[in-house]
Amino acid sequence: MDVKRVKDYLYWLYYQYQLVTCSYVLEPWEQSMFHTITVTVVAMVVYTAYVFVPIHVRLALEFFSQIFGAQPESAV
Repeated sequence: MDVKRVKDYLYWLYYQYQLVTCSYVLEPWEQSMFHTITVTVVAMVVYTAYVFVPIHVRLALEFFSQIFGAQPESAV
C-alpha cells in the first residue's frame, strides 16, 4: 500500500475527529488538554470492557442455560 495514501487517510481521519469534536477552534494548550482527557476516557472504557465484559457474558450464559433447562455441571 502506498505510504502517502495511508498518511493522507490518517490525516483525513484526524481532521474528521477535529470537526466532530470542534477541537480545531481551541487554543493549542486547550487542544492538548482535550486530547489528553479524551484518550484517557477511551483507554478507561476499553480497559473496563476488556476486564468486565467477559465476566458478565459468562454469568449471562450460565443464567440462560439454567433457565432453558441445561443441567448444571455438578449434576453431570
